[in-house]
Amino acid sequence: MDQNDKDLFQSEMADVVPLKQSHTLPISPKAGPSDAQQARKAAAQASEYLLRLPLELVHITPVKPDDMLSFKREGVQEAVFKNLRQGKYKVAAELDIHGMTVRQARDTLVDFILTRLQRGDRCVLLIHGKGYHSKPFPALIKSCVNYWLTQLDEVLAFHSAKREQGGYGAVYVMLPKNEQQRVDNREKNRRGGYLR
Repeated sequence: MDQNDKDLFQSEMADVVPLKQSHTLPISPKAGPSDAQQARKAAAQASEYLLRLPLELVHITPVKPDDMLSFKREGVQEAVFKNLRQGKYKVAAELDIHGMTVRQARDTLVDFILTRLQRGDRCVLLIHGKGYHSKPFPALIKSCVNYWLTQLDEVLAFHSAKREQGGYGAVYVMLPKNEQQRVDNREKNRRGGYLR
């Protein structure tokens, strides 16, 4: 580089202010999964659920149209289950599957449960009907729901609804906290520990 080039470079750089040196690198937030990735994951999860919920009626133990349905996984506190039985939890969403075919009921139920889990809903109402005249046996959809819900690990408990919300033709279903709710709870409890 000759002197003219150096002088020209110096004159061009005269107004340039040097950047401040930083010894820390900026950390960009971790990008979440794309919509396509989430859709693929949801489809895979739905397929897995469908495999757990058979359509063959040989797996289904019939219940009677007016039977009360009740189920609780180990680890669900008795006081929590009592509140569910008594309808004390706010119902975040409801689904009516009575009158559907067994396949329609199962597929709709799976989609509903997955959506509600993702949204973080804790208590939902599932209307299965009583099915007095269903074939090949009475309470067909009710019997299927009674079996299917026990096969989904994500269903913590269920119980027949109060009369004004469907009675023996519907169940309250308790779902676990989603991952974000667990993180929020841990953070809340951690902060609470420091405030003592």
